[in-house]
Amino acid sequence: MMRSSLEKLLAGSVVCLPEGGLAKKLESSKTLLIKLGMDPTAPDLHLGHAVVLRKMRDFQNAGHTIVFLIGDCTARIGDPSGKSKTRPPLSQEEIEKNTQTYFEQVIRILDKDKVVIRYNSEWLDKLSFSDVLKLSAKVTLARIIEREDFSKRLSQNTPIGFHELMYPIMQGYDSVALRADVELGGTDQTFNLLMGRFLQEQYGQDAQVIMTMPLLEGLDGVEKMSKSLGNYVGLAETPEQAFGKLMSISDTLMWRYYKLLLGYSDIKVQELQLAIAVEASHPMTLKKEMAHGIVAEFWSIQQADDARKAFEDVFQKGDLSKAQTVTLPTATPKTLWIVDLLKLLGALTSSSEAKRLVESGAVLIDGVAVKEFKAEITWQAGMTIKVGKHRIYVIA
Repeated sequence: MMRSSLEKLLAGSVVCLPEGGLAKKLESSKTLLIKLGMDPTAPDLHLGHAVVLRKMRDFQNAGHTIVFLIGDCTARIGDPSGKSKTRPPLSQEEIEKNTQTYFEQVIRILDKDKVVIRYNSEWLDKLSFSDVLKLSAKVTLARIIEREDFSKRLSQNTPIGFHELMYPIMQGYDSVALRADVELGGTDQTFNLLMGRFLQEQYGQDAQVIMTMPLLEGLDGVEKMSKSLGNYVGLAETPEQAFGKLMSISDTLMWRYYKLLLGYSDIKVQELQLAIAVEASHPMTLKKEMAHGIVAEFWSIQQADDARKAFEDVFQKGDLSKAQTVTLPTATPKTLWIVDLLKLLGALTSSSEAKRLVESGAVLIDGVAVKEFKAEITWQAGMTIKVGKHRIYVIA
């Protein structure tokens, strides 16, 4: 019984350290405390976050205590993992605003009655300067700059703020404060998770097991899914928006989404690929099944059915009356920068995403591509705007 439970908990993970550590903790038969922390640096979670949240659900279903930790204190720094420069600090108002939406999105995946929500300001804000010095003394500078992103920035003479060096220590101390048994994160979090193990040992605690999950590539199929890169599907988006975005990914990336977001095994994916090879299935059909499955998983089955029908009406039947109709605010100027227009339509939220789409010719207004990022658009009722392959908006 324990073996089958262990195999399910390990399924899909990249690494679980130390080797055999999770099995040992499970053998104790105690209810484990499973920690996942996220900083509210943006108001919305996306499907990239859903990969690790699904693993948290596996632990939740196995009867363990799930702690979703909102890093309202660490968000003031911003995780430097993978960053080539210092992140701009967030104001307390921005952090509080972003935090408000997190719980609503998390409970789409986790059982709201069985998840514990904590904030790391509960303990980090209470540390005195003397406490911070004692904590910092447990970690050497040499250990901190072992991080690939820090060492790379040093080699390039790119400034590193001292507060950034404190980030992994603060995250590690979260594990001490919670007495975590297991901490989950993406593969880019490995250093931070190991810091939690190290600090727990320094405080005489039983060190946590760390488990990393794969990073989900964004819609571009190149970079990891990120709101700042504009290649994401947000959990707060409408089912129709999510379905359209999912249909825009490449046929190759589709298999990755089947595995990471729907839990398909390598064998099951190979069976689907074989079906295409022998022309029993069409990639479009399988992509619609993928999009439907993902929307059903993270929204609802009914919303997935409606989103698929809306997609088919617009893109396969050419019925533009079923396209998303948007009424712009009454005070909207008649002439707008293309980026502002796309944001008002709800087609995107970041200028970086707009730049990528516009310059690649993926934005069409009444059938004509807009390729100039600085273009000014004079809008009118009935105007049709197509964004990417599978998003169409009609101005009311």
